[in-house]
Amino acid sequence: MYDVIKQLLIDTANVDENKIKPSARLKEDLGFDSLYAVEMALELETHFSIKIEPEELKQLITVQNVVDLVENKEGK
Repeated sequence: MYDVIKQLLIDTANVDENKIKPSARLKEDLGFDSLYAVEMALELETHFSIKIEPEELKQLITVQNVVDLVENKEGK
């Protein structure tokens, strides 16, 4: 799961893969702005067949938060 999400982050925001770690903050460490966040959400929704609500998107601070959200959504 982590590796798939990592690749989606690399593809979505053209982030250096060496910067992506579970504790990496999307905005501060990886340079995500609101557009990248929306693109990431759309990619995650498409790839994993899940729905990410706007409130949930706002709560995604770290890469691990993204992984946890997807794992939680997939488990439902």
